[in-house]
Formats: sequence, structure tokens, C-alpha cells
Amino acid sequence: MTTATPQSLPDQTPGQILPLTATRDAAGRLCVAGCALPDLAAAYGTPLYLYDQATLDGMAAAYQAALAATYPADWEVAYAGKAWLSTTLARWAAARGLGLDVVSAGELAIARQGDFPAERIHFHGNNKTQAELAAALAAGVGRIVVDHAGELAAVDALARAQGRRQPIWLRINPDVAVDTHGHTRTGHAGSKFGLALADGTAEATALHALRLEGVELRGLHCHIGSQFRAAEPLALAVQRLLELAARLRDLAGWRLAELSPGGGWAVPYLADQAAGLPAIGAYVATVAQEVAAGCRQRGLALPRLVLEPGRSLAARAGVAVYTVGAVKQTGAVTYLFIDGGLADNPRPALYQARYSALLANRLSAERPQRVHVAGPYCETGDVLIQDIDLPPVQAGDLLAVPASGAYQLSMASNYNAALRPAVVWLAAGEAHLVQRRETVADLLAREATPGLTFGPDAAEADRWP
Repeated sequence: MTTATPQSLPDQTPGQILPLTATRDAAGRLCVAGCALPDLAAAYGTPLYLYDQATLDGMAAAYQAALAATYPADWEVAYAGKAWLSTTLARWAAARGLGLDVVSAGELAIARQGDFPAERIHFHGNNKTQAELAAALAAGVGRIVVDHAGELAAVDALARAQGRRQPIWLRINPDVAVDTHGHTRTGHAGSKFGLALADGTAEATALHALRLEGVELRGLHCHIGSQFRAAEPLALAVQRLLELAARLRDLAGWRLAELSPGGGWAVPYLADQAAGLPAIGAYVATVAQEVAAGCRQRGLALPRLVLEPGRSLAARAGVAVYTVGAVKQTGAVTYLFIDGGLADNPRPALYQARYSALLANRLSAERPQRVHVAGPYCETGDVLIQDIDLPPVQAGDLLAVPASGAYQLSMASNYNAALRPAVVWLAAGEAHLVQRRETVADLLAREATPGLTFGPDAAEADRWP
């Protein structure tokens, strides 16, 4: 790959949402970690997803430094694998001392294939199957996060059958709403997640858990939503969890050893969204101070504090690269057609998510034009970016979409039999293929051929001439 000569990014480039190593080379080509994106596109094809290790390192270090500076007891940063998980990402997270949240047997298998230590895995989910719970126990995961009473009974039975006690957290629904998209609010009263505090379900389930032989109740967990920009709702959720912990201490002598108030801190997808967003350090400090103050007020020993960022660790590290196939004028709208969209990034269709984009293969001083960036899939909603100002673009140009590291590949599909993109890991001027592009053979490998035959229906055949 061509090594870039670092230059400052031009004003029209959304620098605050690109990876930390993003530059332009002398030819005006966008580069990440010293690798020119046109070279990567030529080598691996498009759509292509890139992950910058330096940005991942920086985000993880920011969380760890903030906790070390503001929380006076033990702590852990646990990466939420649902944002994006691969064996390479699992190895990276293990090497950086992170914990790891998984939500399925598939994610657990990827983590273990990536040699992630099982004792640092937290198994989440609101409807874990018996097979998934058995897999979690067999792997020796550190914590199973129990969502409801039926799951508590299942974990207890499986653990007792193996003559062991499985450490658990209880997921609590604190009935706290946050200002974010309705689909990503997870801690309000009507949410499908967790044990309700308001009606006493959480307290009753916790007291029952303390009487069981197959589980060890180590902590409490909640998650109130994603993409929130103010820490005050999270502070309220923390206080409600600590109040429950104090009641359990008074009623049963239980000690809160671990507290996980989740993650969900917002990341900017557009350059102007970065303005006014408190830094990660301020967010972490608010949570840490709230936990410390709440414990002092209630006479609780400080628990191990576990924060679970996913998006805010991975989003900025990722860049999606697409090839422009055609430019089409439809009435008053100009469309740029690219070779990806809904199948590799359904977020605009699901959440009305907004993205930026920039030319990756060249710079242009021409006057920008207002366009829609749309994909090839058979849905009107397959518009990746509406109303974006870009220089005149032509077939064969490359578009780079920043902040593509979270909840894109993990939500990708084979809609229209699309092939999921290749993923390249970038570090210190080197490009490493970590997930190959899917092939047609991969799609056909799932098809079964049971020997069915389909001649014309007899009644229909009689009516044929």
C-alpha cells in the first residue's frame, strides 16, 4: 500500500469524526494509518470497511484513564461486542485489558475463537436459550446477566447440575428515560429489558436469587439507552440501583460487589454534532462521582464499577468505502448511486441516522452540489445520506463515510442476496484483511437439496392447452 505523506485535512473534510490517523497525501487521496484508501479499494474491492487501531487504542485509553482518575476503587471497561465483533477485535480487546459483553452464542464463539479470556466475558440478553446458557456455563463466562425470573431459574438449575455456582448480575429496569431515538431507549418502564424496580419485581427476584445454591449474585446492571448526550439520566439510574442495593443489604445482608450502569454515550456522526458533546472524561467523571457519593450516603462499600461502551469505542475507528456507479437526475433530486447501503448499513432506514461523506480518491475545488447518496437495493428507503453537499462526482469515484465502526457490520444482512463486505484492519502503515468478502458460494452453502420435485399440479395441468 502507498504510504501517505501526512498533510492537514482541508476544511470541507469532517476531521472530528474521521479516525485519528486520517490525512490526505500529496495527490489529495484520503489516507488512514498511512494507507491510501484508493489503494485499499483496488486491493480488496468495495464496499469496504476499515478499522484504525490507533483510534481504537485512543478511545479505550480515554475511558481507562478517566476511570483511573475519578473512581477511587476497582473498575473495568468492557467493550460491548454488539457494536461490532470479530476474532481480531476480540484479541485486541483482550490485549488492552478490556472486559467483553456478548449477547448470543455466536458472539461468545467469536470471542473464544479470538482467545478472549472467558472470565472477563459478561453474557447479556433478554431471551437466552437453554443452549446459550449451557454454552456460557461450559465456556466459564465470568458473569451471566440475568434478565428475568425464568432465566434465573434456568441458570440455577444448569449450574446445580454441574455442581457449581455461577456468578450473575441482575439486569434492573430503573424506569429512566433518555433523550434519544425511541428504538434505542432501553431503561423506561415499557422496555422489554430487565427486572422492574417500580413494582417490586427486581427486589423480589434478587432476594430469591440469594437463596439459590446454583448462582452467586455479584452485582446489578442497567442500560438506559444509546446515543444520549447528557449524563443526568444515568446518574438517576445509578441512584436507583444503589437504593436497591441498600435495601438488599438491610433485608438480607447482601453486599454489592459490582455495579454496571451500562454504556450508550453518544458519538458524533456529523462534524457539527461534536460541538457541545461533553468529552468522555466528563461523562465518566459524572458516573464515578455519582456512584461514590451514592455509596457514601447509604453506607455502602464502593463496588467494582464496570462501564460498557461499544459505539463510543468503535464508531470513529471505522470508515466505509464505496464506489460510485452512476449519477442520476430524478426531477429536482440528484442521486449518487453507490455499491452499498441498506444491506451493510441499515441505520438510516431504522433510526433515521445521518452520516457525512467525502471524496476519497481526490480533492476537488469545484462548487458543491446537493445530492442524495443511495444504494442499489430494492427499497425506497435505501438512501444512505440525504441532502449532502459534495463536489461534482462521477462514476468510479470513491466515497468514504466516517464514523462507520459501530452497528453497521453487526447489523448487515444479505438482503437482495448482497455479499457482506470485506474488513481491513489498519495499523502503523500496514493493512490486514481480518474478514474476507462474502462470496456467492457462501450464500449457496446454506442451501439444502432434499430431492424435492415440483411438477405441475394435476388440476392445473388439466387446464393447460
